[in-house]
Amino acid sequence: MKTLDQLSLSQKRVFVRVDFNVPLDKAGAVTDDTRIRAALPTIEHALKSGARLVLGSHLGRPKGGPEAKYSLAPAAEGLSKLLGRPVPLLADCVGPAVEKRVEALRPGELVLLENLRFHPEEEKNEEGFCRALARLADVYVNDAFGTAHRAHASTAGMVPFVKEKAAGFLLRKECEYLGKVVRDPQRPLVAILGGAKVSDKIAVIDHLLAKVDSLLIGGAMAYTFLSARGIEVGDSLVEKDRIAVAAKLLDDAARRGMKLLLPIDHRASSSIEGDQPVQVVEPGVPAGLKGVDIGPKTEKLYAEAVAGAKTVFWNGPMGIFEKPPFAHGTMAMVDALVASNATTIVGGGDSVAAVSQSGKEDRISHISTGGGASLEFVEGRLLPGIAALEDA
Repeated sequence: MKTLDQLSLSQKRVFVRVDFNVPLDKAGAVTDDTRIRAALPTIEHALKSGARLVLGSHLGRPKGGPEAKYSLAPAAEGLSKLLGRPVPLLADCVGPAVEKRVEALRPGELVLLENLRFHPEEEKNEEGFCRALARLADVYVNDAFGTAHRAHASTAGMVPFVKEKAAGFLLRKECEYLGKVVRDPQRPLVAILGGAKVSDKIAVIDHLLAKVDSLLIGGAMAYTFLSARGIEVGDSLVEKDRIAVAAKLLDDAARRGMKLLLPIDHRASSSIEGDQPVQVVEPGVPAGLKGVDIGPKTEKLYAEAVAGAKTVFWNGPMGIFEKPPFAHGTMAMVDALVASNATTIVGGGDSVAAVSQSGKEDRISHISTGGGASLEFVEGRLLPGIAALEDA
């Protein structure tokens, strides 16, 4: 897989698939520009190299056509502030008018295409739309790791119709760091998985059982595992149809001699809204209460596992961290990663949000911009957006 710095970009039309799928407030302003800032190294390199730069992205989930609330105008404004120069937003992403505007670009100039998903053909990976996008490019660059697990027109379908292709700096960085988890990691390798549902993480847990030295489970998904061990979980969220799967994963871990750690105490409450008292309980959760976070003993146990690691991968919060009374365990994991001497990799929207809230992003080795993509990568899947570049 070639990378951007291996190509000559001067005077060429360079199409960069970026991930500007950023959160907006009710007024339409960008509330978190992390993904835009993450694309800056690739954008700035292309402009300094004399590229005629075309940026393409999606935003949200428009239903079959243009919707004003999903316009990329806020992203164009945000990028303009970061670059200190205007970023023209075109009215569409394909068609004669777009082609004419792109052709008129001079070296070192750029435009941002309007939302790719205003055309249903983008997600359908329709060949005619792929060819229309490819007509805008002499060079194709994918720097949108967050969408690399989708076989869409702009992430995979258009690539064979462009002569030169490469990975951007962000995509390369994601592959390098996540590759430390799945290919010859520095050991001990510790994975921390949280979130609500076991069903969302079955494949990645199954794959990690053969890779990691320790696997730490938190979040609501822990209660399905605890149920499989016969531990009382009260009114906590349990996927009853996944208890057998959880039991099998526990057996597989034991058979491999791998440490799979579950919470040994819990913060519990009668409400998940954060408006009722919270109490610490162990080893399970009594009837009438719901587990809302890991407890202090579990925090200490998990922090000790992280302290002894050389590589740590974390995806998913330890509790309902959006509610301040239930955020202790998740923030304890942030502190444990920061205090370790390990290579630390955080993926997944909620985990990344927790790190951002802590203000300690600069003390984490790598924060992935792709939640679903990072999980599929760690599962061992070949992502379509990366496969397209490898085929080149």
